[in-house]
Amino acid sequence: MFWLKQIVIGDGERGLLYRNRRFERVLSPGVHRLFDPRKRIAVTVHNLTRPEYAGSDAEVLTAQMDGPLAECLLVADIGTDQVGLVLKSGKLEDVLAPGTRKLYWKGIVPVEVQAVSLVETLEIDAHVASRLRQLGVLGKVAVTVDVPAESTGLLFVDNKLVRTLAPGAWAFWNFRKNVAAEVIELRVQSLEVSGQELLTRDKVSLRVNLAASLRVTDPVAARTKVAKYGDYLYRELQYGLRKAVSGKTLDELLGDKASLDADIFAYVRGRVVELGIEVLGVGVKDVILPGDMKDILNSVVQAEKAAQANVIRRREEANATRSLLNTARLIEESPVLMRLKELEALEKVTEKIDKLTVFGGLDGVLNQLVSLRQ
Repeated sequence: MFWLKQIVIGDGERGLLYRNRRFERVLSPGVHRLFDPRKRIAVTVHNLTRPEYAGSDAEVLTAQMDGPLAECLLVADIGTDQVGLVLKSGKLEDVLAPGTRKLYWKGIVPVEVQAVSLVETLEIDAHVASRLRQLGVLGKVAVTVDVPAESTGLLFVDNKLVRTLAPGAWAFWNFRKNVAAEVIELRVQSLEVSGQELLTRDKVSLRVNLAASLRVTDPVAARTKVAKYGDYLYRELQYGLRKAVSGKTLDELLGDKASLDADIFAYVRGRVVELGIEVLGVGVKDVILPGDMKDILNSVVQAEKAAQANVIRRREEANATRSLLNTARLIEESPVLMRLKELEALEKVTEKIDKLTVFGGLDGVLNQLVSLRQ
C-alpha cells in the first residue's frame, strides 16, 4: 500500500526512527514496514563498523539515554579535569578532550572509554604516549620533551617550575594548563668573546680574543636566577677582560699572559658561582696590535736581538783570546809542548800536499821545515 514505508536494516546497521522529528525508537536488523499515511516518519541508518555516532542530535539522545538507547549506545562523558582514552577492540584509537561528551554504538566494534585524571599528574604513560605517537596525534594533545644524556629537563606548568626531568622521552597532557619544558645541557661548553677593542694602562689600543669553558652544575638556579645564563656569562667575561687589560701596560700583557688569564678567571668565577654555573677555565687566545705598533715592536725586538748577538760575539772573542794567551804561556814554559804544537802544524801542512819527498829522515825534515828552539 502507498501508506506503508518499508525500511531494511542490515546486520551491521541500526536505524533510528523519528516521528514528527522526534526520536521514537531503535530499529534492529531486519525488514520494517511502517504505516505512514501523512509522511511524518523519518529513519536514519547508521553503520556500526564506525562506532562514533555522527548524528547532529547526540545531545538530545544523551538526555533520553534509557531503555533501548542504553542497550545500543555508549555515552562517553569526560569531566573538565579528565582526559578520555577511547579504546576500540582493546586498542587505543582516540583521545577526548576535557569536558567532551560523545556517543558510540555498541555491537560490532567493542568500545571502551577510560577517563584519566589531570589533577594528580599531567604525565602521560609511556605506552599511551607511544601509541599516540604511532597514531600521529601526540603532538596535538601533549607537550613532548626529549632529554638527551648529560642533560636535564625542566617542566613548567603555568610558568611555574614543577619538576626536573631525567634523560629520556617525556610527554605531558596539554589541556587546561600551559605546559612548557626546557632542556639544560650539563656537558662542558665553550664560549668565545671575540674582537674586543681595549686600552692598556699606557694607552695602547689593542684587540683581544678570549675563550672560556663552563659547565652547568645547578640547572634550576641557572634557569630561574638569570634569564639567559650564556648572555650573562658573556657580559661578565667582557667586564673581567676590560678590567684586567686596563690595569696592565702593554709590556706586562705581552710578557705575562698567564697572569691576565688568572685575573679574568678569578673575577668571572666569583660572579657566576651562585647561578649554578662553574667556570672551568679562561684563556686569552689572541692579542692583536695595530699595524704601526706592530712595526715599532718588531724594530725594538730586532734591536734587542742584535745587541744580544753583539754581546755574545764579544764574549766569545774574549774567551778565545784568553785561551790563546794561556796556551802561549804553557808553550813558553814547556819545550815538549812546543814540539807537539810543531808536529800538529806539520800534520796540517802535509794534509794539503799530494806528494812529499823526504831527505835526511824525519829529523832532517823537522830541522829544515821547522826551526826548533834550542
